Amino acid sequence: MDSRREHRSVLEALVRFVRGMLRSRPHVLAWLMLLMLANGIAPLVFLARLEAQVVFATFLLSIGLMTWLTARYGFSRILGLGHVLWVPMVIFLLVRANALEMDAYGIWVGTVVVLNVISLMIDVRDVTQYVRGDKDEVVKGL
Repeated sequence: MDSRREHRSVLEALVRFVRGMLRSRPHVLAWLMLLMLANGIAPLVFLARLEAQVVFATFLLSIGLMTWLTARYGFSRILGLGHVLWVPMVIFLLVRANALEMDAYGIWVGTVVVLNVISLMIDVRDVTQYVRGDKDEVVKGL
């Protein structure tokens, strides 16, 4: 496969992934926006801090993984695997949390942990449903 075709395929998968998110049911879209705010936008405010760098890097890597999963399996429940990188990140944040002040930064770190643990629980359910045979795309018409 030539590199232009491969690049176009990755770009098409990214567009499909973003369309899938934006066409999700309103409560799902609100949840996804909250996760993006906590993991992808708020870390930029604190980017000089190690925890924020780890959260932001994990966010970018997760988007890459979910784009690949979308290219391979469509916008399906398997996308929950895209958050597998959050497991070591959450553990890292929990280990570091005791040393943090309860200022805006510490509250943000705690919020990321809580939101991501909830998301991981949803992801386990989704991936389990996928493995059990629910392989349809969750948003039709992408």
